[in-house]
Amino acid sequence: MLFRKRIPRSCQYCAYSASLDEERLLCTKRGIVTVDSQCRKFRYAPCKRIPVKPKALDFNKYDEEDFSL
Repeated sequence: MLFRKRIPRSCQYCAYSASLDEERLLCTKRGIVTVDSQCRKFRYAPCKRIPVKPKALDFNKYDEEDFSL
């Protein structure tokens, strides 16, 4: 999502919004809005995007021999 040409509009990633709590944002253009709302004044702010954490690796399928030289 960070490097796509078309970013889906969401007030959660907008430069005009500030977080109030987990469900509401304070928008300088529209006032108090929900996280999933959108408007025409959307301006993408990449620093507001929180990337998804990668899955933990499963090392149970490896033996001690796999880690020795």
